[in-house]
Amino acid sequence: MSQQIFSLSSWPRAIVHLDGDAFFTSCEEAIHPELRGKSLITGGERGIVACASYPAKKLGIKRGVPLHEARKICPELIILPSDYETYSLFSRRMFDIMRRFTPDVEEYSIDEAFADITGMRRALRYSYEEIVLKMKKEIERELGITVSAGLSITKVLAKVASKHQKPSGLTIIAGRDIASYLGNLPVEKIWGIGPSTTSYLAKMGIRCALEFAQMPEKKVREKFTKPGVEIWQELRGVSVYPVTAEEKSSYASISKTKTFAPPTSNADYLFAQLMRNMESACIKARRYSLAPNKIIVFLKKNDFNTAGSEVKLSRPCAFPMEFSGVIHELFNACYNPADIYRATGVVLCDLEPDEQVQYSLFDNPMQAEKIRELYSAADELGQKFGKHTLHLGCSHPIDKLGKGRRGSPTVREQTRLKGETRRRHLALPLLHVKT
Repeated sequence: MSQQIFSLSSWPRAIVHLDGDAFFTSCEEAIHPELRGKSLITGGERGIVACASYPAKKLGIKRGVPLHEARKICPELIILPSDYETYSLFSRRMFDIMRRFTPDVEEYSIDEAFADITGMRRALRYSYEEIVLKMKKEIERELGITVSAGLSITKVLAKVASKHQKPSGLTIIAGRDIASYLGNLPVEKIWGIGPSTTSYLAKMGIRCALEFAQMPEKKVREKFTKPGVEIWQELRGVSVYPVTAEEKSSYASISKTKTFAPPTSNADYLFAQLMRNMESACIKARRYSLAPNKIIVFLKKNDFNTAGSEVKLSRPCAFPMEFSGVIHELFNACYNPADIYRATGVVLCDLEPDEQVQYSLFDNPMQAEKIRELYSAADELGQKFGKHTLHLGCSHPIDKLGKGRRGSPTVREQTRLKGETRRRHLALPLLHVKT
């Protein structure tokens, strides 16, 4: 039974998943060669580990660990603030290199992407394995970082394959080899299978991916919802998740959070951070012509417990000026002056396409149109000079009291090239070499 063939063809499709190895610290090592091979983390501005280099991981330092615990594990640990501006440039370059081999590249996150290379063997005159190796080597040579690759006939199989040999590995699961690979794969390692589903499968006596894939279709459809059925199909070599090259333009929700340091109980500062979250979320909503019907706000305490509140709007709206009073009420509902807080956040829910007649909460049509024109100008200024160039006065305490960062700013933030402003940088990472 373990030799069951799920796909009669080895390559009905060819899907690649590339995953950056310790991406943030790898980018730091690429621009600071003297850091290579050292125990290094990013996240100094957050107070927790955002990314750990492989030497740091070997010592037991994991993502999300507080900095004081990480220092206990490794007193010589190098702690850097996260330079997201530079990481995004590396990310863009990595995806551009992938597009040299196929136009069908789906940017899944800042450090990973899927690519559909089906049919490219004849055009590129290489086997699928050779195409992935060349893609991988060009990224590593040009960017100075390593990536792990998975090649298979569905997205789920390619995703689990890329995790199999990290760092800098390549795992290939051809259609005829699916069963032999799944036999050694715990169900919790399957992309899309979380702790709850893992526990549910365990109650049915299923602990490895092959056992799940061998379940009869009728039983799968009876026991699982649509996502579970789709994962089951993908494990069996049936491609149901296409590689989507187009930029994502629809969202079920939009969330923005901000972790700051030192933690504070200052109500004005916390509300300012919350409104800045709201402005950022609404900027993204307007970019995609969306408006929320429901808003959730939350405050994260210094002990990592969270207090939150939500409100359903009378009509969709993505202009923070119009519902700042509503947000203030939500803030008061979850704020306790006796508590110390380390983060704020908002979630825009029940998003729907922007409809001109329903977009404003103001009853006065002329006032509503003025608000629309104001935000149109604000968005134009933001595109030209940087996000939050024009912002609500209630978020001004951030500029007055500081953005709340731990440690020193990144090198890129401290460096301003000719023609750059504080908010507007050229799309250039800074390479540091000893001469």
